[in-house]
Amino acid sequence: MSVRPDLMRGLHGIDRRRFLRQALLGAAGVAGAGSLGALLEACGSSSPSASSGTSGATGAAGLLSRAKAEGTLNTIALPPDWSNYGTQSTPGTVLGEFYKKYGIAVNSESPDDSSAQEIASIKATKGQSRSPDVVDVSPSIAAVGVQEGLFTPYKVSTWDTIPANMKDPNGMWYGDYYGVISFGVDLSVVKTPPQDWADLLKPEYKGMVSINGNPTSAGDAFGAVFAASLGNGGSLDDIGPGIEFFTKLKTAGNWNATNCLPANIAKGTTPIAIEWDYLNISYNKEFHGNPKIATIIPKTGRFGNFYCQAISKYAPHPAAARLYEEFLYSDAGQLLYLAGYAHPARYAALAAAGKIPASLQALLPPASEYAGVVFPNQSQTTAAAAKLASGWSAAMG
Repeated sequence: MSVRPDLMRGLHGIDRRRFLRQALLGAAGVAGAGSLGALLEACGSSSPSASSGTSGATGAAGLLSRAKAEGTLNTIALPPDWSNYGTQSTPGTVLGEFYKKYGIAVNSESPDDSSAQEIASIKATKGQSRSPDVVDVSPSIAAVGVQEGLFTPYKVSTWDTIPANMKDPNGMWYGDYYGVISFGVDLSVVKTPPQDWADLLKPEYKGMVSINGNPTSAGDAFGAVFAASLGNGGSLDDIGPGIEFFTKLKTAGNWNATNCLPANIAKGTTPIAIEWDYLNISYNKEFHGNPKIATIIPKTGRFGNFYCQAISKYAPHPAAARLYEEFLYSDAGQLLYLAGYAHPARYAALAAAGKIPASLQALLPPASEYAGVVFPNQSQTTAAAAKLASGWSAAMG
């Protein structure tokens, strides 16, 4: 399991495979699938074509030839077992399929670096051939990169199908994959899975409902409280109702203070785990179906967070960087993320066009359950973190 010591958990380390557990905390810190051959054929893997570049972006004509002439792509902070990134030598992965398709060598450096370290690397190595061409960072760190003038604008050819709340309007950065808070339900213990936040207060769930850690220091726990707020009359500007909801859970006797770590879920200690969907989805494979975990997206309070792509202003291989982004945001590239259980930015568009293979869709909640997912901005995250810092321990002990 790869470890990425991200600033999204302050001074603590982060398992990048579980990036969304910590993603919410970045703003506060910075401001202050089986074989995929058939899958790729099914969704099409034609070469990226015209790109609607913004100022500073390479035009479509000759992009492929220029990228091949450069011959190399420098990436950073991409553990092979993270979101199906893999390596250039592993078929069916993001980097493996990019290399297979274009023959452009992928130089993947410092796989366990944090988002902040990616930004630091751009500044430290600019002008050098080893400098990162592209980065994969949290929204808060992406904002820092824009503020410091470290990115160059570029809009991929599928730009219009990337949700507006997952991209910078000027093309400086764009979300690539995301997770949504869900209920992970152990079906060997829970016979009737809860469908929404109010259900969690039912007597039948006594001692069953848990999150993973303290929301003042663990990002998916933070997300759980934020989602509970949205499902109980709160908003992205007010996390208070989320704190009140968990207080009610505790009073009702349904709160389980044990962290819903994978080992605890596997043992049945935490039968209802409120976590990011891609984690709950992955447990069936990890546990080999024993116990079987149902992943429920609540009917209300659909809360998510994401990571972002950006091209370095100092990229030593600018054409390869743009070709890589075209690949990532093509149908085939987006489905490679989905095979790693991380929802790609263009998930809704792919689903609407019927481009998600049935074998892959069967592993996931229906696309309709992701309607209305919202993401916080930096100021909302910072304000929520401050309110949690002052209110969580007083409410929950």
